[in-house]
Amino acid sequence: MLKGRGGASIFGKQFEDELHPELKFTGAGILAMANAGPDTNGSQFFLTLGPTQWLDGKHSIFGRVCQGMAVVNRIGMVETNTQDRPAEDIKILRTTAPN
Repeated sequence: MLKGRGGASIFGKQFEDELHPELKFTGAGILAMANAGPDTNGSQFFLTLGPTQWLDGKHSIFGRVCQGMAVVNRIGMVETNTQDRPAEDIKILRTTAPN
């Protein structure tokens, strides 16, 4: 089981940002790549719980939650530790992508 530390992506250890000015962190349910600075994307991602405009132009957005926002809201209510990470693991067991 992975512990949220990430690892290599299908592109190798790290890959370049794919930033598009029209894609913005306008609300909850936006999926984006976590990184440690420009062009340091790996396999970690995050999802927003609300507007996070300070992330615009810094993280590559690749999707959004279309259905199941109640699940996103429940994730946002879990207890977190001092690093603002969930105190207990949250597992994604199944996802679907529209055709």
